[in-house]
Amino acid sequence: MFVFRGFHFLSLVLALASFAHAQLSSSLGLTKKQYVAGEPVIAMVTIVNHAGQELTFYGDGRTQWLDFVVKDGRGETVTPRGNAMFGKMIIKAGQSLTREVDLAQYFQLSEAGNFSVSGVVHMPGNTGEGAATNRVLFNQSPGVPYWTQKVGIPGKVGQTREFRILNFSGDDKAQIYAQIIDDRTGRNVRTFLLGDVLMLRKPLVTVDRDQRMHVMFLATPTMWIHCQIDTDGKLVDRQIHQRGPQGDPQLLTFGDGSVRVANSIPYDPKAAAEAKAKIRKASDRPPVTY
Repeated sequence: MFVFRGFHFLSLVLALASFAHAQLSSSLGLTKKQYVAGEPVIAMVTIVNHAGQELTFYGDGRTQWLDFVVKDGRGETVTPRGNAMFGKMIIKAGQSLTREVDLAQYFQLSEAGNFSVSGVVHMPGNTGEGAATNRVLFNQSPGVPYWTQKVGIPGKVGQTREFRILNFSGDDKAQIYAQIIDDRTGRNVRTFLLGDVLMLRKPLVTVDRDQRMHVMFLATPTMWIHCQIDTDGKLVDRQIHQRGPQGDPQLLTFGDGSVRVANSIPYDPKAAAEAKAKIRKASDRPPVTY
C-alpha cells in the first residue's frame, strides 16, 4: 500500500514538473563564443509564454525566477559573486521576450579558460522545477599585453591603477582592448573592447596630466580611432581621424602634460553622410537633349 501511494506521489510530482515545462519554453545564447577574461559576458535568455495567460516573473529577495549554472573546463561550478537580482519581467500570453544578463557581474569569471553556461526559468510562485535552457560553451583568453603603465588615481593619495592595452584575435579578426587593474588588490576594474584593429600600423598609447590613457589605432585603411580612458575605466571620449597631408596621425604630448592628435583630418560622420546624399546617381541625371 505504501509503495502504491509513493508511486502516485512521484507521478504527481513528475506531472507538475512536466506541466511547468509545457507552459514555458526557454533558450540561451551568447553574443559571441570567445572573450577576453574580465570583459562582460552577455547571455541572452529568451522565454516563450505558453500558459495562456499573462505571467509576471519576479524575485522575493530569497529566490529568483532565473538561475544560471556556470561550469569551468573541469566541470566544476564557478563561484557566484552573491545573490543575483534580475528584476521583474512581464510576458503576455503567447509572447516571447529576451532578457540580457552580464554573467561576469554574477560569477567569478576573471580567469582564462573554457566554460559552459545553462539557465533555468522558474514559473511564478514555483521555486522547484522550471524550464531549462540549452547549454552554451564559451572561452576566455587573457589577451596579449601590448602596453602597460601604472598611474596614480587623481585625488586618492597612494592609490594606483594599471592601464593595459591588449591584443586579441577572435572570430578571425584582430581586436584591441583596454583593461584597468587595481594595483593594490589586483582586481579587474574594467576590461572592454575598443574596436577592430589593423596592425599595419602600431597602436599609439600614452597618458596625459589628468591620468587619462590615450589610445589611437588604425581601424580601417583610412580611419584612425582615438580613445581616452580614465582610471575608473570610463571611456571619456572617442573620435575618428583621417590621414593628414603629412602622413599618419600622431599623438603628441606637450610640456604641460596635455595630449593632442596632430597631422589628422577629424572625421565628421554627419557631414560625410550629408555629402554622400548630395552625390547624384547616374539615374538621377536629367535626360540629354540636342
